[in-house]
Amino acid sequence: MSRILARVKGMVQGIGFRYFIMRKATTYGLQGYVRNCHDGDVEVEAEGNPEKLRSLIEDLRQGPHLCEVKDVKVEWFEEEKGYQTFTLRA
Repeated sequence: MSRILARVKGMVQGIGFRYFIMRKATTYGLQGYVRNCHDGDVEVEAEGNPEKLRSLIEDLRQGPHLCEVKDVKVEWFEEEKGYQTFTLRA
């Protein structure tokens, strides 16, 4: 198992981006969270199967149809934090 910490830049707040990512992560069986940042970015921390994490990264780059993703920075980690579910944070 693996963990990612991702930061998504662009027009990604106020358009359902977090809900889109939460649905995708839940579908993939990943645990972690998605939250809005004060600077307009969205942060995602997710852990689980590496292939499913790669799929989630692709979803981060695409987003829902109204968003405009400019950049996605991803850090990979081998250790997990032990999240039980995938949650939406404020």
